[in-house]
This record gives sequence, structure tokens and C-alpha cells, in this order.
Amino acid sequence: MTTTATGALLRRDGLARRRDPLYAVSLAFLGLVVLVAAFAPLLAPYPPDAIDFTAIWGSPSPAHLLGTDQLGRDLFSRLLLGTRESLIGPLALLAGATVIGVAIGLVAAWNGGWVDVLLARITDVMFAFPGLLFVVLVIAVFGKGPWTAVVALALAYAPVIAKFTRSIALSELARPYVDAYRVQGASAVHIAVRRVLPNMTPALLGYLVVLFGEGLMSLATLSYLGFGAQPPSSEWGLMVQEGQDGIVLGHFAPTLVPGLAIAAVVVAVNIVGVRLSERLGARA
Repeated sequence: MTTTATGALLRRDGLARRRDPLYAVSLAFLGLVVLVAAFAPLLAPYPPDAIDFTAIWGSPSPAHLLGTDQLGRDLFSRLLLGTRESLIGPLALLAGATVIGVAIGLVAAWNGGWVDVLLARITDVMFAFPGLLFVVLVIAVFGKGPWTAVVALALAYAPVIAKFTRSIALSELARPYVDAYRVQGASAVHIAVRRVLPNMTPALLGYLVVLFGEGLMSLATLSYLGFGAQPPSSEWGLMVQEGQDGIVLGHFAPTLVPGLAIAAVVVAVNIVGVRLSERLGARA
């Protein structure tokens, strides 16, 4: 690509950003969430598990900006500290699922034949098995807890990533440069890992960003059901579950606050993921 063409592409991208305020706002919001997760211990006015029985179901006030929950714990502090746990879990499960899924998809696309058919049948069986039921079975065997939930979801997400990887790898392997490297005597591992995989990264990146939102929702759901994070954790899904008893008493904040946080992050991630996928695809 010439310097002129590169400059034109950068100008068009900058113009597209200015014309897409929703993308800019979502990206800025996610950046703020990441900063909060990094500096939450410094920003939180109270420890997340500090119990105060004199302030149970407290309304928002200067002392407690978002009110308190059923144990008198400060909701603002718990929301801030819960940001880190609510983001690390999806990142960890996506990391594990990506390693497994990309390896399966790339091997299936590269080898073809019976290897492709065998791996396709394995992933089809995983797809046919309800994801939540599979996760619950894994938790039943190894015990409930945040990291058990992460591992179980990573195994459940791996076939999804494998299918997507295989589809884009097949089109990438059909390009002339792959045959050129083969003629030069480059090994299969070198071509697949050093050449093909980097060219697939833009398409994978946008897809994984969208999956991050799904992973956050899935982990929050497991925590809500009692299979993921355990008390006194301030993970957002668990906060929703713990605060639901207050709804019948007219105290909506303990459930509404973490619920809105989950919804806002998932929506922002989906917007950024879709836009990122479109822009990276346009540059490919």
C-alpha cells in the first residue's frame, strides 16, 4: 500500500470515528470501566465486605452514594470492587477457549480430509449438548466456584471459536502466498502459526470482543444461580442474586445497580465488537 493510500485510509477512519458517536461513547465507557477495575481499591470509600447492621437497605446518601444492601454494605464500593472480578472472569474464559478453539479450527482447516471430519463431528456433538447443562455438569463434578465456572465455560465456548476459526482459515489457506511458502519448503507449523494465524487475527479479534460480552453474561448468570462466585464476593451477578430479596420490600437498588452495570458493559462491548469487526474487515 502506498503512502498516499495509507494516509487516505487513516483519514477515512478518523472521519468514520467522528461520524459514529455511539462507537466513540462505547469505547470511552469501556476505557473508563477498565480504569475503574484497575484502581477500584483506591476509589472505593469502604471495604466491599464491611457490614453495618445500622444501615441495612439504606437509601442513597452522601455517606453511601448508591445506598446499602441487606447487610448494610456500601453498594458503590461493592460495584467498584466487583468490576475487576466481573471483567477478569470473561477474559480468562476467552483466553482458554481461544487457545483450544483456534488450535482445533486451524488444524481442521489445514489437514482437511478425515481430520477435518473428525474434529467437525466432535464440535457438532458439543453444539448439540446444551451449553448451560454442560457447564452445570462440570461444576457438579468439580465443585462450584468462580474458576470452575470459568473453566467450564471455556470448554463450552471452544467449539464456537473452533467453527469460526475453521471458516476463516479455509479462505485464508486458499490464498496464493500459502502455496508460495509451501514451495519454498516452509514447515506446516511455520506457515500456519507465523503466516496464516496473524492474517486471521483481525477477523478473530472482532469476533472475540463480541464473545466477551456473552462470557460476562454467562458468568453473571452462573453466579446468580449460585454456581459461580460465592459470598462475600462482589461479582455483579452475585450482587443481583443477593439483592433480589429487597425487591418485595421496595428496595430496588441492590439488584438494579449491578444489573444495569452488566447491561451497560455488554451493550458497549457488542457495539465496539461489531464496529471493530467491520473496520478490520474493511482493511483486510
